[in-house]
Amino acid sequence: MGKSPESAGRWRPRAAGRPRTASRVAAVQALFQGEQSEESLEAVIEQFVRHRLGALPGAGGWEDGRIPDAQVPLFASIVRTATAQQDMLDRMVAESLPADWPLARLDPVLRALLRAGAAELSLSEGPPARVVINEYLDVAHGFFDGAESRLANGVLNRIARLLRPAEFTPETSADAP
Repeated sequence: MGKSPESAGRWRPRAAGRPRTASRVAAVQALFQGEQSEESLEAVIEQFVRHRLGALPGAGGWEDGRIPDAQVPLFASIVRTATAQQDMLDRMVAESLPADWPLARLDPVLRALLRAGAAELSLSEGPPARVVINEYLDVAHGFFDGAESRLANGVLNRIARLLRPAEFTPETSADAP
C-alpha cells in the first residue's frame, strides 16, 4: 500500500540532490494538493514557491517537508501543463489503465504522479521519454511500496509511445533484434 499523503511531504527520494527529480516530486505533491483542496493552480504554485521549494536560511530540508533542490521553472511548467491539459491527459491515462481500473479508483497520489508524468511527456522540450519515465518511477518508489510503480511504468510507457512515437521506432527500441 502507498505511503500516507501526510508523509509525502517529508519523503526523501533516493535521488536527493537531483534538482530535476526534486522538481518532479514537488509537482506531484502540488497536483495532489490542488486536487484535494480545490485551490487555484496559481495559489498552489505560489504556496510551494514561498514555503516548500528551495533552500531557505533556517528552514529544514526534506525531512521537514521542504524540497530544497527543486527547480521552480520545471516544477511550475509541469504543474501548469498538467492542469491546462488535464482533460486530454486524463483521457490518455484512463485509456492506458486496465479496463477494470478507472481513473477515479486510483490512489490520488498515483493519479497526480501519472498526470505530472504525462504532462512532462507532452512537453516538446525536455529529456527523452525513457528518462522521464525512469524519473517518475524513482518518484513512485518514494511514495509507494507495492504494485503502483509497475502500473505507473506501464501507463507512462503507453503514453510516451503515443506522444513521442519517434523515440520508439524499431531502430531505437531496446527490444529490436
